[in-house]
Amino acid sequence: GSSMSAGGAGIVACMCILTVNAFYSSSNVIKLTSINFNSQVIESEKLWLVKFYVHWCEHCEKFVSEWNNVATALKGIVKVGAIDVNKYASIGHQYEIEEFPTIKFFGPNKNKPEKYYGGRSSAAITNGVLNSIRFIVKERLIEQGSQCGSGGQCRRITNKSSFDLNENNFDNQVARGDEIWIVEFAAPWCEHCLSQKPEWANAVIELTKRTKGKVHLAAVDTTVNERLTSRYGIHQVPVIKIFPTNNETIDYNGEKTISSIITKGLDMYAQMSLYQPFEQMVSEAVLKATCDHQLLCIIAALPNISDTGSSGRSDYLTLLVKMADKYRKKKWGWLWTESGAQPKLESALGIGDLMYPAIIAIDARRRKKVLLKGSFSEPGLAEFFRRLSMGHVSRTPIGDVLPKFKTVKHWEAKEEDLPKKEPIFLIGPSFEELENEEL
Repeated sequence: GSSMSAGGAGIVACMCILTVNAFYSSSNVIKLTSINFNSQVIESEKLWLVKFYVHWCEHCEKFVSEWNNVATALKGIVKVGAIDVNKYASIGHQYEIEEFPTIKFFGPNKNKPEKYYGGRSSAAITNGVLNSIRFIVKERLIEQGSQCGSGGQCRRITNKSSFDLNENNFDNQVARGDEIWIVEFAAPWCEHCLSQKPEWANAVIELTKRTKGKVHLAAVDTTVNERLTSRYGIHQVPVIKIFPTNNETIDYNGEKTISSIITKGLDMYAQMSLYQPFEQMVSEAVLKATCDHQLLCIIAALPNISDTGSSGRSDYLTLLVKMADKYRKKKWGWLWTESGAQPKLESALGIGDLMYPAIIAIDARRRKKVLLKGSFSEPGLAEFFRRLSMGHVSRTPIGDVLPKFKTVKHWEAKEEDLPKKEPIFLIGPSFEELENEEL
């Protein structure tokens, strides 16, 4: 069924809490709180690897074991901690934690931790940390050797798996009319250049996936690409420039951190004319393209067009787009379908004949789903997505294999029925008012 009894939810929560408590039985993992975080991590000269988690996560037991292995492997090298940001929300807000678990590496500059984007096995995590340590050591060696080392030769240490632009491929790549390029002009000796950091390559992959190949990160080595450096007036490094689809060049003036640059890329993707926060699920290919690389797939099942008319459907889509826009930085895919278009899928997901319109969130990796139980209105959806983003929802299992999809035709609204800025049938508190409420 699509619901879970209060008693069942309590048992699950209790089991998860017990597991997390067992996690801290290892002396190698340090339990962090909002009280000791500053003294333990920020004011420490030690390197720290911190997991930001919430106690309700269903896969916590498996990841607890991996995290314990990480702590054991790095004992005496890097301090390993964990903090429940559901319990200590102020820390979660401070470090902009939106996904669980999130791992951050606090290096020599504690005010600018690096987000870890790699695999979730203990081997992958420890390897990522060691790469970061190698980078720190190399930077210090370069500093000691007057920037170019004792041999007088600057060795390039840019991660080769990131996308490097040069004078041969720059115009070809960046001139594409329907894609955005965020380009860092860097140098091998530059202490603050992101393209040299191990996380840069992961960020390239991350942003490309989340924008369906429409936004790219790349780097230009200014020491070997003098014409490009001169063309764009680069007098110091690092400089980050954005090349949007209108052939203009924009200077990036935000924080030069991986997370800030990814956020900028997602913001620009959301403003692209091609950006569709709620796309019609006309085929399985659309489902895969929209949801394959996302943590959750949000599917809205709308009434049949014969029940709402074109204007009524436009009102529904206006509301859905407004909700999706608020959560566009989340790693969520957004789709809609109509009653009867995908009968096997609707049956598999537990959407009955009398449940339209409906919203269902699918976590494909864990084979779980969450169904909207409140009203399909602005306040009802606002509360649902708020709780979903915080994890305060019960998830129920879905079958091992979803049924095959039917390919359907695209629906197009008549010009006079295109979505309006504010749906005419909605009443109650605004989304912003609900967003500002205390949890």
